[in-house]
Amino acid sequence: MMDKISIKRLEVFANHGVLKEERELGQKFYVSCNLYLDIRKAGKTDSLEDTVDYGKVCFRMTRFLTEHVYKLIETAAEELANELLYTIPQITSLDLEIEKPWAPVGLPLETVSVCISRGWHEAYIALGSNLGDKEAYLKHGIQSMEQSKDFRVKSVSSFLTTRPYGMKEQDNFLNGCMKVETLLMPEELLDFLQGVERSVNRVRQGKWGPRTLDLDILFYDDIIMDADNLKIPHVDLQNRDFVLEPLKQIAPNYYHPVLHETISRLAEKVPGEPTIVK
Repeated sequence: MMDKISIKRLEVFANHGVLKEERELGQKFYVSCNLYLDIRKAGKTDSLEDTVDYGKVCFRMTRFLTEHVYKLIETAAEELANELLYTIPQITSLDLEIEKPWAPVGLPLETVSVCISRGWHEAYIALGSNLGDKEAYLKHGIQSMEQSKDFRVKSVSSFLTTRPYGMKEQDNFLNGCMKVETLLMPEELLDFLQGVERSVNRVRQGKWGPRTLDLDILFYDDIIMDADNLKIPHVDLQNRDFVLEPLKQIAPNYYHPVLHETISRLAEKVPGEPTIVK
């Protein structure tokens, strides 16, 4: 459970609305937010440097909402949440509400509001390549996340050379793993990673075919997800030493939410012949 700083009903006059008149004339909005972060140190030091200055947050929210114009308060809320999460590193997650008391619906009402919850999520990504300049492709995958505001790259394993898994008649692979924090939801993360793969001309040649770059979601927080296009945790990682060995470097004690084993323990139990070359 994280600590919380609450800001309630900050009044902002801004120009958001579907109607042209709303965007030209402007209207009143109320903004409320809960900021989740660790403020224990601030409570002990009594120093503003160890917390988030809620006065500056209020000015930041006011400036953002007055400098931008959106038709939907849904969009205003989404973009404002991103602005706070991008620019204030202490905040791990937030709840944000934007109220529109003068909503032009033609009926008596007190207010209309949009409430959202957003935050940083922990994910582990496997990287692999066995075509062309393998190391360059893996580094491209890492840099694509480093250069996106929606990611914080926390750690990256060394790269290991491994024999092919599944389809044996192909070149050796270079494999690695990385830990990131991301604002993207699982499906959005999948879309992003597949876009990075396409950027280096990834062609899917069967289930275990050769590839310039392969980026797989191994874990996302502690969720268990079973969709047609995405399963989390990765369903076969316990059988893949080329995933578990680099993952063990950066998260040896990570606890698999389905198998109820640590990564170190799973790495000790991989069936079959080892694929690690070096």
